[in-house]
Amino acid sequence: MKVFLAIILAFTLFACNNSKKNSTESSNENSQKWSARMANSVMERHDTLLYSTPSIKWQYDVAMLAMTIDKLGVIDQKYSDYMKTYFDYFVNEDGTVKKYKIEEYNIDRINPAKALFTLYKRTGDEKYNKAIQLFVQQMENHPKTETGGFWHKKIYPYQLWLDGLYMGSPFLAQYAKEYNAPKWFDIVTHQVKLMHEKTLDPETGLLYHAWDESREQRWSNPETGQSPHFWSRAMGWYLMAIVDILDYLPEDHPDRDELISILKNKLDALLKVADKKTGLWYQVLDQSGREGNYIEASGSLMYTYAMAKGANKGYLNKKYKEIAIEKFDAVLEHLIVENEDGTISLIQTCGGCGLGGNPYRDGSYEYYITETVVENDTKGVAPFIMVALELDR
Repeated sequence: MKVFLAIILAFTLFACNNSKKNSTESSNENSQKWSARMANSVMERHDTLLYSTPSIKWQYDVAMLAMTIDKLGVIDQKYSDYMKTYFDYFVNEDGTVKKYKIEEYNIDRINPAKALFTLYKRTGDEKYNKAIQLFVQQMENHPKTETGGFWHKKIYPYQLWLDGLYMGSPFLAQYAKEYNAPKWFDIVTHQVKLMHEKTLDPETGLLYHAWDESREQRWSNPETGQSPHFWSRAMGWYLMAIVDILDYLPEDHPDRDELISILKNKLDALLKVADKKTGLWYQVLDQSGREGNYIEASGSLMYTYAMAKGANKGYLNKKYKEIAIEKFDAVLEHLIVENEDGTISLIQTCGGCGLGGNPYRDGSYEYYITETVVENDTKGVAPFIMVALELDR
């Protein structure tokens, strides 16, 4: 009997030690993946994302990075804690949100609200639910074009920007599903289709950055209302919006197949203008080799994310997953720098581009290529992690 018990004890200790060993090996393996390496690099540079920019704002891109890092919470709670710290600074106990003014009707302010769904489900804290309703209220009253498209901002009347689709529509699609509010599904798919219709260049299949219904802007084509150029990140926002909307859109929704068709057609159009040498994409998409143009990180990563997720979800043929792997490898080769302190950096991301405003942004080729190029910009770093997660890299 003693021998038998000794054998059982020895086996138990062996199994326990082996389990700990496998767990440690798995943890070490995860920490060496590009997704975790980039997240760790961000956290090494910034104790909190609240101070990652010169002023603290309820900001679409910083929030996107926080939400993306949170996806690594399955391997370590520290990543989810990092996100929660950022959002808890803004969300008050009564559900109001610091640095947010509903009367501005700025669609950029909607994107961070996606984190509120996650935080509400995890904690049950009613403040998050109240805040969700605040952003839904904005979209209930958000000004629209005559054709039913959400203005990009109140200060940019009658204008649809591709960026705006990502800022508002995935939030509304998630709200529609999780709060049983199906009217928003039709509104969301209308935004996707309308944006495509109004910004499409039939010859290339690419989408112009924006459309002015009023034709009053100096940047708008007096006949079509379209802006003059195809900006890399603008199409990236648009395609990421579609694959994220599809997470929530019912399988039997009448517009679902059309959204998938648009996704595929836009990716095919983009593959035709990819740089022959690197396989990546230029800041101004159709101006390969023109003086001043450059390979831009954020757009390249956003398209790669759309391909990888689209293939993983079954919206796209498996060949797009293979293409996504090739593109990610190209990013690693041409746009990632390994630093002496063990962190990694993403280079060649456009800091930001817009239209109109003061000083006036005219949407010219010269404008797009002369905006500041930034290292480790949130709008490139977040999609990098998103792609790495989709590819399990």
